[in-house]
Formats: sequence, structure tokens, C-alpha cells
Amino acid sequence: MGKRYAMVIDLRKCVGCHACQVACKSENNVPLGVFRNWVDELETGKFPTVSRQRLPRLCNHCKNPSCLNVCPVKATYQLEDGTVLIDYDRCIGCKYCIAACPYDARFINPVRKTAEKCTYCHERLEAGLQPACVNTCISGARVFGDLNDPTSEVFKLVATQPVNVSKPETNNRPQTYYIGADDKALRPNLLNIVGGEK
Repeated sequence: MGKRYAMVIDLRKCVGCHACQVACKSENNVPLGVFRNWVDELETGKFPTVSRQRLPRLCNHCKNPSCLNVCPVKATYQLEDGTVLIDYDRCIGCKYCIAACPYDARFINPVRKTAEKCTYCHERLEAGLQPACVNTCISGARVFGDLNDPTSEVFKLVATQPVNVSKPETNNRPQTYYIGADDKALRPNLLNIVGGEK
């Protein structure tokens, strides 16, 4: 069995510093006004029982990505390790993949005029490094690794902690797992998103 990359985000540790968002923009030269990775601030409940939760978001590199088959030029593709990437030379900017993604993880790069999203910092992985967002997380809330490796931290967390994924009803089988997430927070269309606009 080959590698299967996944990310675990422990919301009990996330302090909402947005360092992951800044590191991603810097590492990947993401233009102003768009994000590959961002942190939503969510409110749940009714007064006086209201709570806020931070929800870091990114491409989920799904096992069954809905963005993959809608691309008319096959610019979106998936590696054997599960990473979903975009061939920018093939992409025509039609936005079909953006419409197909239930996680709002894709956007049109205003400079390149192609679709763009998180790549798990693919070039860093090839160099044996962690994604920039994981490397810079000050509280250790983000953990990245091979879900098929029983010795990896990602495998251990998913196996031993109660984890949730965003919008499981889509059958995309997302590979971003959350610890400590309110189930309603993983369906942001049902909540009031306060400060995490992309």
C-alpha cells in the first residue's frame, strides 16, 4: 500500500493566530484577495449560550474529489498519494471545478487566470518537508502525514481520537480531519461565519 496523505487539525489547540494562512500565502506566492488556506470564525448557539469556534480550512484532497471529473481539459488530477493538483498549463479557467467543490477551496488566480487551491505544498513534500501551514503552526494544531503508515502521528490521531470531516454527506471522502469540531461547524452554510471570509 502506498502513501495516503492527510491532515489532522486539532481545534482544541488552534489559537486563531492565522500564521498558517500567512505562511501559505508567502510560500506559494498567493495574490492579494485570495487564499489557499484560511481560518473561519464561527458562532454557534443562541444568546445567552453562544460559542465561537475557529475552523481552519483548505482543500480536503478528497479520496473521491468532485472537482476531478468535471474538468473538461483534465487539468485537475490526483496523485497516487491522494494529493489533488492542477496543471496550470492545461487549465482554461472555466470554473467548473470551483462550482463542483463543496468546500469553497478553489478560486481563480487573478494573475494567472487559472483555478488554484491548496497543494499540501507539493514541492515541499518532494523535498521531504512539511507543508508550510503545518511547519508554522505555533500551537501544533496541524498534523500532516501518511494515513497508511501506522507509525505516523496522523494515523495515530485518526485511530485514537474522535475525528470529524467537513460535509461527509457529499461522499467526497475528505482527508482533512478535525478534532474537537462542533458537527454544525463543519457545515458552515448552517452557521453565521463572522470573520473568516476568503
